[in-house]
Amino acid sequence: MSYTSYKATTRPAQPMGTEAQPTAERFQTFEDLEVYKVAREFRKAMYAVSRKLPNFEKFELASQILRASVSLTNNISEGHGRFHYLDQIKFMLQARGSLQELLDDLNVCHDESYLPPTEVTNIKNDGWHVHKLLNGYLRWLRDQKTGQSLGLHEEAAPYGDSDHDLEAWLASLPLLTRVTFVTHVTF
Repeated sequence: MSYTSYKATTRPAQPMGTEAQPTAERFQTFEDLEVYKVAREFRKAMYAVSRKLPNFEKFELASQILRASVSLTNNISEGHGRFHYLDQIKFMLQARGSLQELLDDLNVCHDESYLPPTEVTNIKNDGWHVHKLLNGYLRWLRDQKTGQSLGLHEEAAPYGDSDHDLEAWLASLPLLTRVTFVTHVTF
């Protein structure tokens, strides 16, 4: 799936014999993102891993896997719901961090022989696929800012009136409150 077409799609073509109407774009949800779909499947796989762990890991590693798995997909969905690209990027980076954590949890499963090595390898490969999709989506988001700084900027606010307006206002004040306004000083 192309990352440039993730948000909008066109309606299907009109059946023959009907009046042709212009195609309109419609907004799609986070559930339509390819990266979300693949991350969701990875989350399900990690939930299955947590159920295979020994009982003494129930409140340790298993709990950590469950939290990081949910964090992965939650950050993708929350980021998609943000208006600004910078917010979206921040949440995708959080999702990527949760994914890295899960990949390390798989290393623990391998090191402690909680799962067969081939199963760990297959799940890690799925995780690296999610990683590539996240990086691609991040690249797409960053490309939307091409030619612009990724820093936050605000427009210059107009502070007060012009010198002419200020001088006119000062001239309208009663004589006792009038202050001399010097605009140019030369030496």
